[in-house]
Amino acid sequence: MGSSWRGRRERRRRDARQDRADDRRSPRWRRALLATVITAAVVVPLSAAARPEIPAPLPATLPKPTAANLDEIYAANSAVAAEAARMAAAHGDSHRAAADRELAAPNRHLLTFDGRGPGRVTEVFGDLARADHVAVLVPGSDTSLDTYDRFRATAASLRRQLTGTAPHGTRTAVVAWLGYRTPDTVSTTVLTTGRADEAAPDLRAFIGRLRGVLAGATTVSLVCHSYGTVVCARAAAHLDIDDLALIGSPGTGTGTASALHTPARVWAARGKDDWVGEVPHVRSDLFGVTVGFGTDPVSPAFGARVFAAGKGGHSDYFSPGSVSLTNLARIVLGDTTEVTRA
Repeated sequence: MGSSWRGRRERRRRDARQDRADDRRSPRWRRALLATVITAAVVVPLSAAARPEIPAPLPATLPKPTAANLDEIYAANSAVAAEAARMAAAHGDSHRAAADRELAAPNRHLLTFDGRGPGRVTEVFGDLARADHVAVLVPGSDTSLDTYDRFRATAASLRRQLTGTAPHGTRTAVVAWLGYRTPDTVSTTVLTTGRADEAAPDLRAFIGRLRGVLAGATTVSLVCHSYGTVVCARAAAHLDIDDLALIGSPGTGTGTASALHTPARVWAARGKDDWVGEVPHVRSDLFGVTVGFGTDPVSPAFGARVFAAGKGGHSDYFSPGSVSLTNLARIVLGDTTEVTRA
């Protein structure tokens, strides 16, 4: 009887020690689980296949853009894109050759072009020098010259919406800025701010050059999608913009809108069916690396102006007729009182 009692007591003690050990380990496992969930949720489920480095010419040597020399810059970048198409074709990469050839078309307006590696390009929709309102779009993960068409489609959609809703005589332009090496869909880079930290100085420099083209009264709105919201957040401090719109954001790497240190109005939206809403909006140290992006931009704690985005999913913010596209156009046009709040 005594031996049986002592045995049960010893088993209870062992169980208690095991429970305490599990409790100590559980934060580590929770962090690992969060990282796994973020990996599955933050990335865009579209990817260009990995490929060898594609030969391409060096970018054109260009003057600082002004309202007077835009046509010269467009022509120079078109010529470089055409040469990149020829080099890609000779290399046997017909897909990249076709993408470069389309960009080189006379009706395309390229402020920048670099066909090396994944590629970088900045394309203008509309008359930039005479615009009253300009929107600059920043894309998320897995955007390159090989997948540029889908990013271009969002810019064209916003441009059409602006043209259709702007008051008579109001001129608009949209700039698609693929000015950084975006993270791959399956990589550690999509979990951290590393690529955004690299991109932020380039985005800040671009906005500065853009202001040199525009009239002083022209408004500039930065419209950022998915991982692009992280890029914009890293560049936002004291940036000369009027509005900053964060859509489909996994977080910005900051806890509040005020921590962005931007004079711009900060907006945020997420569609009802956007899977980014399932991402754990936390930042956690995992094996010495900080993963995740912190506070949800559409949460009250962040402090942004949250606007309605309808029922759309992660890729639907620029769908024609959507609530999100309507509100984005209102933000760009400065019709802030007409923006539908969430």
